[in-house]
Amino acid sequence: MSVEEAADLLGNMYENAPRGEQVTSIHVFGIIYADAIRSMPKKELAKRAGICESYYTEISKGIRLAEHVQLKPNSVYRQLEE
Repeated sequence: MSVEEAADLLGNMYENAPRGEQVTSIHVFGIIYADAIRSMPKKELAKRAGICESYYTEISKGIRLAEHVQLKPNSVYRQLEE
């Protein structure tokens, strides 16, 4: 996955997140795509996604959480994981 592809996914997840869950969608992005984005520049991902550059920390949190959590079967984001 390229940085541009990852940024597109992140931007779409953020824009289409349920009201009040935009930051959660960033965490979920990090959880789902942790292996693919771990070595990518997080600030660049946020910037290219069209979200606040400071959200790079939230991407990093999602990546760290990926080793400890699993999406629930009824999660609206579950379809992205497969």
